[in-house]
Parts: sequence; C-alpha cells; structure tokens
Amino acid sequence: MILLQANNIARFFGADILFQHVQLEIQDTTRCALVGKNGAGKSTLLKIIAGLQAPDEGTIIKSKQLKIGYLAQDTGLDTEKNVIDEMTAVFNEVRKIEQQLRKIEHQLSQHCKNYQALLKEYDQLQEQFTQLDGYRYQAKIRTILHGFGFDESFYQRSIQTLSGGQKTRLAFVKLLLEEPDLLILDEPTNHLDIQTLNWLEDYLRNYKGALLIVSHDRYFLDKTVDQIYELNKQQLIHYRGNYTKYTEQKAALEEQEWKQYEKQQAQIKKMEDFIARNIARSSTTKRAQSRQKQLEKLEQLDRPQQENKQAHFVFPCHHLSGNVVFQLKDGAIGYQNQPLANDIQLDIRRQDSIAIVGSNGIGKSTLLKSMIGQIPLLQGEVKWGANVSVGYYDQEQQNLHYTKDVLHELWDDHRTTPEKDIRFVLSSFLFTQEDVLKPVSLLSGGEKARLMLAKLSMQEENFLILDEPTNHLDLTSKEVLENALISYQGTLLFVSHDRYFINRCATKIIELSDQGAKLYIGDYDYYLEKKEEERQLQEADKHEELPKEKSAGRQSFEMNKQQQKQKRQLERKVIQAEDVMNNLENQLEELQQQMQLLASSNDHIQLGELQMQIDQVNAQLDEALNDWEKASLDLEQFEQK
Repeated sequence: MILLQANNIARFFGADILFQHVQLEIQDTTRCALVGKNGAGKSTLLKIIAGLQAPDEGTIIKSKQLKIGYLAQDTGLDTEKNVIDEMTAVFNEVRKIEQQLRKIEHQLSQHCKNYQALLKEYDQLQEQFTQLDGYRYQAKIRTILHGFGFDESFYQRSIQTLSGGQKTRLAFVKLLLEEPDLLILDEPTNHLDIQTLNWLEDYLRNYKGALLIVSHDRYFLDKTVDQIYELNKQQLIHYRGNYTKYTEQKAALEEQEWKQYEKQQAQIKKMEDFIARNIARSSTTKRAQSRQKQLEKLEQLDRPQQENKQAHFVFPCHHLSGNVVFQLKDGAIGYQNQPLANDIQLDIRRQDSIAIVGSNGIGKSTLLKSMIGQIPLLQGEVKWGANVSVGYYDQEQQNLHYTKDVLHELWDDHRTTPEKDIRFVLSSFLFTQEDVLKPVSLLSGGEKARLMLAKLSMQEENFLILDEPTNHLDLTSKEVLENALISYQGTLLFVSHDRYFINRCATKIIELSDQGAKLYIGDYDYYLEKKEEERQLQEADKHEELPKEKSAGRQSFEMNKQQQKQKRQLERKVIQAEDVMNNLENQLEELQQQMQLLASSNDHIQLGELQMQIDQVNAQLDEALNDWEKASLDLEQFEQK
C-alpha cells in the first residue's frame, strides 16, 4: 500500500535551485535512505515530506490517517518530567483503558445490579486494550530504554538534568514507542555507541512501519535499507539495494555513460572527417552532404557531468619506523578520582592498522591521549620503537588556532615551504583561493576536519593516531580518507564509531573494556562474528548441567559441538598464519624495491640496513611458513578423523 507520494517537488533559494522535479514513492514496506553531499538539501527534503515545510513547487500526497514520526538532527526532549513518566505518557490512551478495566473489575467483584452491562463494557474495553497491545506497553518501554543505554537507575531522573546526547537519545526512544506508520530519521546514529547501533539495527529491521533515513553511517544503511535515493545535481535518482549495492550501481552507470559518450564522440569525429575530406570533391559531394544530414539529425549525448569537486590526498611517510612501534604493559588509564580501564596490554607493530572499539565513556580517547602524553597513565610500562614519529588527530579540534586564517594554519608550521606549495596542498583538501584566507574560527565542522587532515598530511609521520577522524566528513570525503589510509605505508591506530570505515581500514580490532584490552585479528565483521561466538559460548556455559550421568544423545551432541569448536579454532589458525605470511611477503617486496632503487648509489650504510631488514623478514617468513604448514596439517588430520 502506498503511504506517500512526492510529485515534482522543488525548493528554491532566490534564483538558485536547491532541487527540482523530485519524484518519490513510499509504500508501507519501504526501507529507503536519502543520500547526497552536504548542502544538497537532504534535511530540507525530509522536512517537506514530513509536512514541516511546504514545497515551492509540486505536491505531497498522503494516505488517510498516515502517522508520520520525524526525528531531526540533534533534537532533544525538553521537559521537567522524569524519564519513565515521559515515556509512559506515550501510552496515555492505553493507560486510561487500563484504569477503566481495573475499575470495572472492582465493581464486578462487588456483585452490583448492572452486572451484565458492566461485563459487556469490560469485554469491549478488553478487546480494545488488546488491539492497542496494552499488555506489552510496559515491556516495550523497558526494552527500548535499555536498548539505548537507559537502565532502571535513569527512570526517576529528571530529563532536565541529563546531557544533550542523552536527551537526543530519549527523543528517539519516545518516537520508536509511538510507532508511526512512516519513520523519518535525520542522522539517527549521532550520539550512539556501537553497542546501541547494533541493537537499533536489529530493531529497525523488524520495524513494522516504513523507514526514510538520512545518515552518514554507511554500515547502518547497509543493515537497515534496501533502496537508496540520491540527491545530486538538483535531481533525485532512485537505486535498488543497500548502500554498498548503490555505490556499485552508481559506478557502473557512470562508466556506461562515459563509454556511450566516448563512442558517440568517436563516431561524430569520423563523420566530420569524412565530410571535411569529401565535401569539396564533385564525385563525393553528395555522399558528404548525406553524411552531413545524418550528423545534424544525430541526437548528441551530453558530456557526463563530473562529480562535484572532491578532496584527494595522501599521507606520505618521511621515513620508516622500526618493526616495534609501541608497547604498553599492564597499563591503566583514567583520572586519579576516576579510573576507566586496567590491565591494558598493547603491542603495535609497523604497518599495523588497528581500530579501538568499546562502549562510550570507557576511555578510548583517554587511551590515545595517554599514549602521546597529554594525559598521564595511572600505571604501566611504555616502550616506543626506533624512529617512530607520531601524528595525532584530535576529534575536539583543539590543535587548530582560531585566530589564524587557513593558509597560515599550515604555513606557520612549514615556514621554509613556498606559499604556492602550501596552497596546492590546501587545494587538494578543497580549500580554494578565497577559502585559504578565511579565518579558522569561521570554518564549518567539515572544513575544520579537512584542515586538520591537511596538517597531518604535511607532517609526513610514520605513526598516525586518529580520534574519530570521520566526524563532520560527508560520505565522499570519508571514502577519500579511507583510500588514503589504506595506501598509507606507516602504522595506524584509530578510534571510530564508523563501522564501515573500521571495516575498510582496520586489520586488527582492540576492544577496550574496564577489564583491559582484547585483541581480534581481522576486520569489524570478523570481530562481530567472534563476539557472537563468545556470546553463544557464554550462553552454553550458563545452561551447562552439573556433572552427572548424561544420556547418549546428550553426550553425542556435546562431543559434536566440541569438535566443531576445535575445527573452527584450527581454521582460524590457518587463516591467521596466511595473513601473517601475506603481510611479510608485502614487506619483503617493498624492501626489495627499495634495494633496487638504491642499487646504483654508494650509500653502503643504508644498503646494509635494508639487507638486514630483508634477512629479518625472510626469517620471520620462514617461521610463519612453518606455522602455516603445521596448522594446515593439524586441520587436515582433524578432518580425516
């Protein structure tokens, strides 16, 4: 059933067009996302669809009694009620019926004269109460509050005393409890940690209404939507599939458009050459004129429009570090009156790409700041490797000088670099001639993020420590950053809530908790698989019976379960050994290339150091090969049992 249709919607700002000719259809089963660059008009279009603004052109057609729920960016509850009263108020109609039912129950117990009439009224109210899912409303409140991180300790707290992020999350909770037919969410993942995001994705997958979402969280979009509307160049384009499918389809469509355009251009050039060669010759004039008419009738394709200007940058390394980059033994972080995490063991090696994950407030940013000395460790033994140089990205953007302009924010750190080179670097981060003279204090969040990344690229450090680097970046800039970090030759350690970003950039995950830091060798999807395995094992341990006589079927089941576990462990050992071998082979190839480049030089010291590194990697490769052979043999023997 169609819930809403947008027909030829347009929005203008004076003589400028934000978007026009927008066509959109939402059915009761629709799960769609609206994507586009910052400033394309996504939030404006959502407000028009939600009925909060009127379009300049076009119409919005809604089904009768359509209930729309709209969550704006950074919205928040503003009430003097406590948490549980505000959430319970959503069900006032249900609660009134419940009170009437209790009242009638009391009257019926008194054997009143109008017993049959009351009984009939009670049956009608009870049916209405059941249709409104009245028996489950209290469980719904508790389930969704808990999903957003509000346990019973929050229930009696006044909403006025909560933080802005908590008020925003409560506004989201209240909207989900209202269960609108169409749920419109503008950046719903702001202020949510990874644990809450995982819960929310599961909840929205089972949501009975339609979804229309704007989000920069590509992992979230992959999990929750199956259609994408892209707002680009003032037009709305529809794609089938989640975000990853959309990027594939878009790339294929752009490639096809270019091929068709280039093919036609080659055809036109061939026709023009034929006409030019033959128009003046009497024997071929008619053929040339015929070809001229064909050319005039040809419906020429417009040149495919290039994407709007986007950033393009790299993070070069001035020199390589030693194999050991950073080690922390028995570390503890936090503040003297508020320790956050203990028993932290870190061993970071050259070219590692590590993401730190964990719940909000556990100390992820504190750990990074403790590593670089901004915050002292509560305890622990630190060891830095040889030739390590650190570049740090601060999510709070405190490394910027708000009294400077963009140009001097970089140039003052590199006074010997010519101004034209500084301007060239800034242009690759989308700062044009006019932008470089803009005061830093007037930059948007996204512009400040790009400026900090520009400073980082100029430093050419071999160990990048990044704290939420994708905050404030649009989807295109995130993808450019990912590509730059994937090709980065140094070591990478970062904190991020962007799971898509983690999946692309990280080869190891460190989960930080109050019990320490646990290492997972793999990307974010692998980390989730391992966490699910751990959860299942914990559940199995809880239900494990006390030692006693077991049935043959039970013993067989447990033996099979144990064998599956052993097989998975052996398979992981093989995969991990292969990963180690691949990394070492890549290192060896790079070192050999460096040897070839220096072969003609007389720098015997550097050649000797490179040869030592090659010998070391070869030794590690032999050891890794032995590990792989042993793991493969163990797995093969196990499968033959």
